[in-house]
Amino acid sequence: MRLLPLASAIILGLLTGCASTTPAPSAGAKNILFFLGDGMGVSTITAARIYAVGENGQLALDTLPYSASVKTYSRDAQVTDSAAGMSTYMTGVKVNNNVLSMSGETIAAAPLADANGNKQVSACTNGAPAPTLLELARRRGQAVGVVTTTRITDATPAATYAHACHRGAESEIAAALVPGGAGYNGALGDGVDVILGGGSRAFIGAGKGGKRADGRDLLAEMGARGYRVVTDSAQLTSTTPRAGQKLIGLFAPANLSFEALRDPAKEPGLAEMTSAAIAQLSTNPNGFFLMVEGGQIDVALHATNAKRALQETASFDQAIATAIARMQVIDPGLKHTLIVATADHDHSLQINGYSPRTGKTTAEAPGVLGLARNMDGKLRLDAEGMPYTILSFGTGEHREPGSRASAAPLTDAIVAADDYHQEAAVRSGKGGEAHGGANVFLGALGAGAERFHGTIENIAVFDLIRGASGL
Repeated sequence: MRLLPLASAIILGLLTGCASTTPAPSAGAKNILFFLGDGMGVSTITAARIYAVGENGQLALDTLPYSASVKTYSRDAQVTDSAAGMSTYMTGVKVNNNVLSMSGETIAAAPLADANGNKQVSACTNGAPAPTLLELARRRGQAVGVVTTTRITDATPAATYAHACHRGAESEIAAALVPGGAGYNGALGDGVDVILGGGSRAFIGAGKGGKRADGRDLLAEMGARGYRVVTDSAQLTSTTPRAGQKLIGLFAPANLSFEALRDPAKEPGLAEMTSAAIAQLSTNPNGFFLMVEGGQIDVALHATNAKRALQETASFDQAIATAIARMQVIDPGLKHTLIVATADHDHSLQINGYSPRTGKTTAEAPGVLGLARNMDGKLRLDAEGMPYTILSFGTGEHREPGSRASAAPLTDAIVAADDYHQEAAVRSGKGGEAHGGANVFLGALGAGAERFHGTIENIAVFDLIRGASGL
């Protein structure tokens, strides 16, 4: 089943506040930068702060002057997945898990597989598309861009530009980006201006190392339609921003590498991609909409690899800092720019008490990645007399079978290693740590940022951004 075309806008307003304390709305923001830390719950932000700058340090996230606590449940579940979570932000519609930017009643339908077992075609026969913030910005003549450290066809980025009954239909999702091609999302006008991330395999066939079964080379098609196609950091850096230029850079077949493992010559970092996107999008005098996802935060958390998750959160935070600095030059005082940073959902990462303050993690000291200790420096022990980590997970793949007393005692060197997987209370399959259902942090800066305050539904974020920007 093809991806559905854009339907009429779904009008949804959901936020009330006390008139005596709500500031008057600011002038409209013509530049909107939406940062999404995938799975970046409050405990992940806190642990990343301690890891990167110490307990009393400050992340860029901490400098955002307005904030809200966001409820994240989806239409059909207490705990959302990324498809439903991001779709709700982008459309203002509560959708079912696995659904991408469709009407609320849409039922998720698993994509059909081709002869090679690759998920290709959506079995969608229900629901209607819900307009996204990116599409509304394009309708107003603004430039639009999507940046991610995961596949550009993964759930979070896809929710900005595609409509599908299941997030797994990545071949169809990729086709939605090709102007004039079969399956193109016409609501994108002449196309998304900047597309940067991973996931080239959904754009090319098996003969070129991809997974498409229809024989199309979407990157070649996009090149023929005026896109500059780049494949490594040098090509991205050498791209000169100019009005009307369209840019796509897919730097890996699937997700990009973790920040600590990437080859800078091959894969640009998130801050670098964010800066390049801003440079190109800001050539449009009507302003722009840019979505930036720190998607590898979620990947590391699912694997219960806390160190990688904290490194990815710090990288995401650096991208926010870079964007703020760039936009202050383009729009001094951010009088016409709104920056919003949040997460789609939480994870089960927890910070166990009551260790003394450690300061940031260094080569000599594990910091928050180390073992839990008493105030006198001695190890804290569990009921079986064994040491345990400051960070652990509610669910995850690493849990000692039977008594932990039968295993070798943990050490700081073991638990602070690059690929150590923290222990979990409930054993899951490999990579199967589950999302958490707690509220997430949202921070805002710039024109209209004062609208974000209190505890809000995730559907309200869409309306608040529209109210601040006039989309």
